[in-house]
Amino acid sequence: MSAPSEKSQGALNVLDRPAAEILTEFRNQTLSPVDYMTALIDRVETAEPQVNALYLFRPEQSLAEAQAAEARYANGTPKGALDGMPVTMKELIATKGDPVPMGTAAIDPVPAVADAPTSARLREDGAILFAKTTCPDYGMLSSGLSSFHPLSRNPWDLTQNPGGSSAGAASAGAAGYGPLHIGTDIGGSVRLPAGWTGLFGFKPTQGRVPIDPYYTGRCAGPMTPTVADAALLMDVISRPDWRDATALPYEPLNWDTPTANVTGLKIGLMLEAGCGTDADPEVAAAVAQAAAVFASLGAEVVPIEPVLTRTMLDGLDIAWRSRFWGMMEDLSPTQRAKVLPYIHDWAEVGAHATAQDVARGYEQTFAMRRAAAAAFQQVDVILSPVNPDVSYPADWASPTNDPARPFEHICFTVPWNMGEQPACSINCGFSQSGMPIGLQIVAPRFQDELVFALARTYEDWRGPIQNWPRIGPVDTGNPS
Repeated sequence: MSAPSEKSQGALNVLDRPAAEILTEFRNQTLSPVDYMTALIDRVETAEPQVNALYLFRPEQSLAEAQAAEARYANGTPKGALDGMPVTMKELIATKGDPVPMGTAAIDPVPAVADAPTSARLREDGAILFAKTTCPDYGMLSSGLSSFHPLSRNPWDLTQNPGGSSAGAASAGAAGYGPLHIGTDIGGSVRLPAGWTGLFGFKPTQGRVPIDPYYTGRCAGPMTPTVADAALLMDVISRPDWRDATALPYEPLNWDTPTANVTGLKIGLMLEAGCGTDADPEVAAAVAQAAAVFASLGAEVVPIEPVLTRTMLDGLDIAWRSRFWGMMEDLSPTQRAKVLPYIHDWAEVGAHATAQDVARGYEQTFAMRRAAAAAFQQVDVILSPVNPDVSYPADWASPTNDPARPFEHICFTVPWNMGEQPACSINCGFSQSGMPIGLQIVAPRFQDELVFALARTYEDWRGPIQNWPRIGPVDTGNPS
């Protein structure tokens, strides 16, 4: 990995500080939003040719918005809690006037007519949506591979995959494109890439963050370097929006919760997912060590059986294949040929499913929901790996790279989408190869604050990550 350039080195400190500190300095007028944005643009322009995290990066527009925020602070009239703070938004989340290509070259994207709920809340508070972030075709891969976007890479090792489908958000967060990033998660698409890139990634209780379009298990959530950064975002994006007919009644939660007193808490340690890929020994060891931390703080840690079965996973697979083949059938043959081959081959199996197959498959989402709820009759909290794999090559579509076995890696994460429990990924160590390992913390439905409190407790014990990757300029091999 190249060393940071002299120009970008000077911007490292300000860009790597927590968002709350930056916003305090904006309010005190000891730091200018324009200077902060200028430093961010420099870092992006230095690293992005190698990382490929962004879509619709618009530095000129972002600087103009930073100037407007600076003027509001000078007048004592900031828009809201995030005024002047840069945020990236996953490409699938609509921003008014921008195309939503859904990661695929197969469709002709048209400008969105309105901001999606998450985008709207952020703009109301003055956040600067300085770029969208990449995702794979239709958001249906845990990968940075897309038929539309350049290949997104993991900043910890540019030969490796950031995961997905919130691939660009993970790459941007780990590369230091500011602290605030938003992804979406229907089977692990926030937590999986957060785990592979060292970020804190949070999937809220279903309906806690309004989303549009909504679908079974689909959530939006923050991907940030620290728990406090995510809390800042949750305060904003959890505000209500009528367009999500599945949303919960709004409840102002204490996202910036203090650390938890875990004495007497009964924690289930789930080191086997029930099916799919076994956890790599390095992953299992790191998660077990994290559980031991909670035990040392007074919690009772007990082993717990997995909630997922092969029948559940395969049922979800055929239901999703059939749904996506229906989308493929709406495309012309020319358009269909542009879909990423892995996605096409995966979805095509759904063309041969009967209506009964699809109905039985979809029923497995409710089987997962029942099993997830039952697990919390035994324990208060569940700890597990996020990803079973340490890492995999950047140009693979999934950790198996096999469309016949597409979901072997989501078995620790997907039950909580279908069960609607809040869950997070927080870094709990590194492999011998230097890749981050994610710890998943899951709480019962509606206990989002408990996830944040436990994550903050573990983060305080672990300490900050000190060695975030910072990508320097491409070495052309030419003497200067």
